[in-house]
Amino acid sequence: MLTSANPYGSRTLSVECDQVSSVAYLRDPGGIVHGAVWLANHVPAPTSVDLGRLNAGLPPIMPRSHTRYPQGTEPFDGTRLRVLWFEEGDGVALYEGEELLAVIPGWADLDRGMPGYARDALGESPFAWALAEALDGLTPRVRKARAYWEWREKEGSWTSFQQFVMGHLDSRLGPPGRYWDASAGGLPRIGVTERPGQDYTILSTVGMSCQRMPTAELYDTPTRVELAVATRQDPRMAARLFLWLGQYPWRSVTWLGHGHTARWYHQPGTFPLGNGHEGVILLAEPAGLPDISGFAFGGDAVQWLWLVPITDTELRLAAERGHEVLSSRLAPHTRI
Repeated sequence: MLTSANPYGSRTLSVECDQVSSVAYLRDPGGIVHGAVWLANHVPAPTSVDLGRLNAGLPPIMPRSHTRYPQGTEPFDGTRLRVLWFEEGDGVALYEGEELLAVIPGWADLDRGMPGYARDALGESPFAWALAEALDGLTPRVRKARAYWEWREKEGSWTSFQQFVMGHLDSRLGPPGRYWDASAGGLPRIGVTERPGQDYTILSTVGMSCQRMPTAELYDTPTRVELAVATRQDPRMAARLFLWLGQYPWRSVTWLGHGHTARWYHQPGTFPLGNGHEGVILLAEPAGLPDISGFAFGGDAVQWLWLVPITDTELRLAAERGHEVLSSRLAPHTRI
């Protein structure tokens, strides 16, 4: 009845109906369902869960005790359904006309019995939770999503954001050098700005903080980040790190934070910073490197995460014993 991909291509919402019931599914590109919410019955509700439909892979029919309309409603008119994605791309709101029909938030988890919220649901069931009981928390979130995409669609919105970030970096690091686009033709838009210095060059992303990272709000971590690297090597090679990681949170529906590590995805000998390194650790405010904090967007402070090259042994050490063992002994300014 309806299919809508998020702006980052990492999640797709589909609404399916078989004249008995309607359900919305939130899937990744591999087809794996990450959220599913019942929308309506179109026939009288049974008194208990219809396991036969579930086992046949058909949309579930809501039991009588959990639907506002036990006699069922008319099937939806697909032309009246519309979709509003959250800024992060990990959650979505579904409308029927101007009325909020359902919300599948980023924290929906079928394995934990959190399917999503539906207008016609009562209480909490494995198929849907009552939307009315969650509106106090969801309504501001939906409004914020609408305001965000309305702003993004305005002419000049990206240019103005870009100028704000560049101006902040000018004040902290001095005048810029070259600028590259690292967006690969899709969202989020990511640029790379170069800041030459006497001892080394600093590169920073421009654009990651223009949208909050998926799932970050579930953890005690900044929701908006930019990445930076200091290098004495060819800046064009170092910039390849941002082609690798700049869009990663939105493409993989995850977040990046202090202490995270990442192994280079090609052959070890092709790692852009070489010298036996095979990946990076992300550090906030590392000793010996400039402080470029102080920028905020959308009411959120933006954190710069520095990419520090590390060896295979260090990658394994961090995986086995935690990043603290590694980050406490690193001298980032010596690895540039």
